[in-house]
Amino acid sequence: MSIFNLKVNGRAHTVDVDPATPLLYVLSDDLELRGPKFGCGLGQCGSCAVIIKGEAVRSCVTPVSAVGASEITTLEGLGTLEKPHAIQKAFIDEQAMQCGFCVNGVVMTAKAFLDRKPKATETEILQAMSGVLCRCNTHVRMMRAIKRYQEVKS
Repeated sequence: MSIFNLKVNGRAHTVDVDPATPLLYVLSDDLELRGPKFGCGLGQCGSCAVIIKGEAVRSCVTPVSAVGASEITTLEGLGTLEKPHAIQKAFIDEQAMQCGFCVNGVVMTAKAFLDRKPKATETEILQAMSGVLCRCNTHVRMMRAIKRYQEVKS
């Protein structure tokens, strides 16, 4: 076991875990955050995405030891129920969620991508989102929400 000092959603946390522990387990089990979800456990579906250094990172395959002192942002760190972040508001306005399982990965991936490339084309957005899996068929509404966020951001 090792002590890790993590900065998650602007708050400092100290955890004593095995260095190989996936970041997802630390976030969900030790810090009791419910945004990132366990999906495939292989880094392929995106349900576990968090933002680190401006990039969407698959936390199920990222060992806690690899994070270092980097700020970690989870879905909970974007906004609040009273004041949702613009991307969260866009998803609410477009009713772009069905079961809610993939929405963490969709929101975090879209935000990280559009923060880096705010003038992305629809094709570029579709390519960036291609690695986030959803089985509910809300893709059209999710794309409308992502484009709404892009318009508000610009």
